[in-house]
Amino acid sequence: MTDSILASLPLGAESVFPKAEYDRRVAKAQAGIAEAGLDLLLLSGAENIFYLSGQQTPGYYMFQCLCVPAVGAPFLVLRGLESMNARVNSYLEDITGYADDVTPAQALGDVLKARGWVGKKIGVDRNSWFFTVNIHDQLVAQIGALGDGSGIVEKLRRIKSPLELEQMELSARANDAGMLAGLAASRAGVSENDIAAAIMSAAIAAGSEYVGMEPFVTSGPRSGIPHSTWRRRRILQGDLIALETAACYNRYHTALFRTVAVGKMPEDAKPMYDTCEEGLAMVETMLRPGNSCADVHNAVQAIIDKAGYAEGYRKRTGYGIGISFAPDWGEGNIIGLFRGIDIPLEPGMTFHAPITLRAYNRFTVAVSETFVVTETGCRALGSVPRGIYAV
Repeated sequence: MTDSILASLPLGAESVFPKAEYDRRVAKAQAGIAEAGLDLLLLSGAENIFYLSGQQTPGYYMFQCLCVPAVGAPFLVLRGLESMNARVNSYLEDITGYADDVTPAQALGDVLKARGWVGKKIGVDRNSWFFTVNIHDQLVAQIGALGDGSGIVEKLRRIKSPLELEQMELSARANDAGMLAGLAASRAGVSENDIAAAIMSAAIAAGSEYVGMEPFVTSGPRSGIPHSTWRRRRILQGDLIALETAACYNRYHTALFRTVAVGKMPEDAKPMYDTCEEGLAMVETMLRPGNSCADVHNAVQAIIDKAGYAEGYRKRTGYGIGISFAPDWGEGNIIGLFRGIDIPLEPGMTFHAPITLRAYNRFTVAVSETFVVTETGCRALGSVPRGIYAV
């Protein structure tokens, strides 16, 4: 794309937030970059790029890099085909597109060399899905050693601004619609695909965009296998169905878990489910300023252990949720509710807390909410009633 065509496009026309929101975020990131002793931070993860600039595209599978100096305006290097997308989704004035026959490392290296960054202290986000070993080695060969800038932006993303929480509220409304449709579709004789189609159709109709990961729709013995999802199985009398859904609004995700009983439940399923409800109630009690992430998990784990279900709960109690692109709807390595994570809880943090117990290869029972931490406690963003849905 020629510079004249790019310049003619309305800057930020499809941006989720006003420019002032990104300016605020960039200023905080630059303070972190300077504190880390870096002159420039290279970001290639779609979530961090979106957070600081607004740039988003389904084509993030092609390498893109937001270059954030400790002082000065950020600049973006990405596939040339995405330049128009970046222009309308962000307020970035400095966008360099590379051709499909140019390797990403070469394109980025050329830009950095031309702008005099060789010899400066450059850090990279080593946790990015897309900063591969090959790209790292090729870039180092061009411009020299790269420092570690991991976690600088992720720390900022832990606490959601009021504008971000507005997106998550809208995401929750779409997710409620999807979950309610999935519950209504769940009955003997239908397929897991029928239920999944109902969930996705309703969530999209209610405003959801493409999500970071598919919903989980699994039934009968298959539901007792972690992370199994729809595969054409027909629902039978006596099945338990586990539904874990998510929706996305302006790249902000929320998620929800509910359990359906088709006919008579297995005798051991009801006390297991009751333990899940007790665990989720404990999350609501503990998820407040003054506690740590580990405090929440440890309190829930104690309930699971006391009930004798520790073997079926080999997992974290929850994880941060917000901005996501595939392959996940969670926020990756930013924050979680698990042992050893002694990060203090603060207002504006958001978590999905799926309390799940499994009789492996027999059934799963589960209940969850997406919560936001408030000044005095927490609140659930979803509105779908809890409890086992009997059909």
